[in-house]
Amino acid sequence: MNSEKRSRLMRLIALLIIMSFMSWTIVPGSATAAPSPLGTKARASALIDVQSGRLLYSHEGDTPMRIASLTKIMTAIVAIEHGNMNDMVKTSKRAFGREGSSIYLRLGEEMSLSNLLYGLMLRSGNDAATAIAEHVGGSEEGFVLLMNQKAEEIGLAHSQFRNPHGLDEEGHYSTANDLAKLTAYALRNEAFAEIVKTREKRAPNPIDSWDYRWQNKNKMLSMYDGADGVKTGYTKKAFRCLVSSATREGQQLAAVTINDGDDWADHRHMLDWGFKHYPMVSIIEKGNDIAGYPYVAAQRFHYPLESDEHNAVHSKLQLIDAATTAYALGERGRLAFYLNGQPIGAVPIYEPGNPRLGSQ
Repeated sequence: MNSEKRSRLMRLIALLIIMSFMSWTIVPGSATAAPSPLGTKARASALIDVQSGRLLYSHEGDTPMRIASLTKIMTAIVAIEHGNMNDMVKTSKRAFGREGSSIYLRLGEEMSLSNLLYGLMLRSGNDAATAIAEHVGGSEEGFVLLMNQKAEEIGLAHSQFRNPHGLDEEGHYSTANDLAKLTAYALRNEAFAEIVKTREKRAPNPIDSWDYRWQNKNKMLSMYDGADGVKTGYTKKAFRCLVSSATREGQQLAAVTINDGDDWADHRHMLDWGFKHYPMVSIIEKGNDIAGYPYVAAQRFHYPLESDEHNAVHSKLQLIDAATTAYALGERGRLAFYLNGQPIGAVPIYEPGNPRLGSQ
């Protein structure tokens, strides 16, 4: 072979090598670039996946701030958990005279706790908040104790409540991250979730011939596909505050902004960003075999993951003592999952065919 032919052959081999390398790097399904940066006009903001509780985004997330009527998210969940929805609640002088946004309860008027909660969350009634607090907590002060106990219980490390309505008061504050955690917790309650996604509610009026009719102040319910909550807020000191939620393809996200002059647009952008970059990924499905062991998963486990994180999820089998009650009932341990070494969840494991698998 002469030198010219040898040269052409070498060039062809080099070209084939380059083409082979290029096709390898663009294989469909390979890792993509990191998510584009997310920004808002808010002083503080946060985005959370409701099911997993994973915080997807945070800006000044642990900075305590005034939160206006976002307070009522806590008021509602405490009332739902501690009260009887069918109870009739009487409007006291204190509730009747409460300043700010109102559903215009009359002194001595009685309304069910259930309907008051709709008035609280759809119209942000401060009179409703006070009436609810007095009824469920025995007094407004007693109810505030329940609010702070709940905050401690669910790990709101930078929040303190002084009232059930959110009017500005020294020592009354929360953070974007804490409100995201609170919202994720509350949205897992069916009664709360049903209330905050309601666009219009009618309630009987015991005094006049016409019924109450409340339109939800949350514009996200009509301007964003899949929106299903949560709460607006405003005071002159807190400025505009908003918590919104939306569900798409089985995944629910909640966004929080505090002191934001363009909150409707920011929330649409935040939710779009979350659904695009952190979709829910199936880690394991119920009934899947546990590799290397004679066990199967008793539950499914899904988790929101950015595309570059898929290979960073690892699992560890944790077997339980054969002397335990759980073992006697068929459980053999738990399969724990970790993302970059941090725990993100676990599912129980059973032997195949165990009858308890049908009830998990």
